[in-house]
Amino acid sequence: MINSIVLQAVRVLGLTMLSFVVAMAITPLILRVIDRYGIKKQIKSADDAPVFNKLHAAKAGTPNMGGIIIWGTVFLIAVVLLIFSIVFDGFFSYLNFVDRGQTYLPLIAMAIAAAVGLLDDILNARRIGPKGGGLLMSHRLIGYTLVAILGALWFYFKLDWNVLYIPFIGTVTIGWWYIPLFVFVIVASAFSANETDGLDGLAGGVMLFAYVALTIVAFMLGRFDLATLSGVIIGALLAFLWFNIYPARFFMGDSGSMSLGITIGVIAMLTNTTLLLPLFVPIFVIESASVIIQLISKKFRGKKVFLSTPIHHHFEALGWHESKVTMRFWIVSIMFVTLGLVIFFLNRFFV
Repeated sequence: MINSIVLQAVRVLGLTMLSFVVAMAITPLILRVIDRYGIKKQIKSADDAPVFNKLHAAKAGTPNMGGIIIWGTVFLIAVVLLIFSIVFDGFFSYLNFVDRGQTYLPLIAMAIAAAVGLLDDILNARRIGPKGGGLLMSHRLIGYTLVAILGALWFYFKLDWNVLYIPFIGTVTIGWWYIPLFVFVIVASAFSANETDGLDGLAGGVMLFAYVALTIVAFMLGRFDLATLSGVIIGALLAFLWFNIYPARFFMGDSGSMSLGITIGVIAMLTNTTLLLPLFVPIFVIESASVIIQLISKKFRGKKVFLSTPIHHHFEALGWHESKVTMRFWIVSIMFVTLGLVIFFLNRFFV
């Protein structure tokens, strides 16, 4: 039993390192493709977002769609290992992590969200669409919701999932309420990830800590294929961050934030740690809350609560350098993730 667990740990860690190497290797190629087709970030005009434009006008023209490095690496490794496991079996079957019960849904969700995000990034770069180009938030929400509904139906009818684990209480059957809960979690994860992707290294770092937590959780629950998938995402995220920390050589884009955000939500549902998700991604909650509060205040009070939203722009407007905002948000993430893991372990061993 111990040897089996050790072998699984080696698989997770080994493929995490492999993912990092592969992502680093393909980054120059991806950058050349982005440059060739002119996929560059377009900054909102001063009329639409005066504070944001003042803070980030200089970033206009920075290569966008860098998230393809992350999910591209994940799918490349997944497909190669799956094919090799079928052809050669043996060692490659041990490495393969594509599994119907554990990783089909997160991989499918990631693929669909990445495709929608790619469309948005390309439209933004070509200035096609309203408000300077790209999909409206309402269009993105429709895309998130469709993916979430498909996932919810799969969980409820195919996997027969209708329970929610409440920390310090236990598992509670919620019946068909599981469907709207699933949809809410997935849509909220995707929306929040998209809102958080606004400073060099911010979204990548926040999601890195979340995936570390989810990898630990999946491993402890014996969902080793899911833990391996999370590990592969971590390796690719680390390579992405190598180039994305200030000053960023390229941005993640919607293709990255949407796909990774939705996948976080799906993995949380698969591990039944839905109520721990706000602790694993606290910045997601803070960023989304700031946007919602700002919109409500402007609509009903006619004035803003924050200088600019999402809230990381508020701190920038106060005079914080974006690196300071990013590092402090990372620290907040680490502390909340630690608390979430403490609660998870206490529940697992003492409840």
